[in-house]
Amino acid sequence: MNPETTLIKTVHTNAEWVNLADETVLKVVKKDKLMKFDENTYVKLVDSSFHNGEIEVKMLSRLLPDAPDFARGFIGIAFRINEEDTAFESFYVRPTNGRVTDPIRKNRAVQYFSYPDYTFEYFRNLEITDFEGPADIGLDEWITLKTVINGATAKFYLNDLTEPVLIVEQMKLGADARGEVGLFVDIGTEGFFKDLKITAVD
Repeated sequence: MNPETTLIKTVHTNAEWVNLADETVLKVVKKDKLMKFDENTYVKLVDSSFHNGEIEVKMLSRLLPDAPDFARGFIGIAFRINEEDTAFESFYVRPTNGRVTDPIRKNRAVQYFSYPDYTFEYFRNLEITDFEGPADIGLDEWITLKTVINGATAKFYLNDLTEPVLIVEQMKLGADARGEVGLFVDIGTEGFFKDLKITAVD
C-alpha cells in the first residue's frame, strides 16, 4: 500500500500519506458526525470489490489531543461496502480496553458491527455480547488484523494468534453481500495503516 498505486476515497474522514518511523503509512482521522458511533467513517479502497477471501492490514492507533473521555482508539476495517456507502460490515478494536483490569471493559476490546442497523449500541441495548471480546492490545503499537470471510461467516485474528479473537457466524448483511474494502476509524482516533493485503477468492 503506497501513494503511487493505492487509489482511495475518503468517506467522512481526512486522510494523508505520512512518514512514521521511516515508513510511508496512511493516516486517517474522522472528520464528520463527530458525536455518533459506528457510522460510515473510513477510507475506501477504490475498485476493491470483495465478497469472500482474506483481508490483512497492520494498524496503529493513537488518541487525538482533543479526544473525548469515552474515546478508546477505535480502529479497524470495513468490508463489503456498497456503492452508496449506506451498508457495510465492520470489525474494529478498542486498544485502551485491551489491558485494563475492569472485566467489563476488558471484554470489549474487539467489536463486530453491521451498518446501518446493527451497531454496538444496538447490541449493548439488547445485552447481546456475541459480537465483542477481549484482546491483548494497546495504543501506539502496530496491530496486525487478519479477516477470513466465507459467505456469512467471518473470523478475525490479531497479531500472531492462531485462534481467532472473534467469530461471527451470521453476518447481518448475509452471505451474498459484496463491495469495497475500507480502513475504519471512529471518534478520537488518529489511525495509521500499512501493509494492506486483499486476497479475494471470488
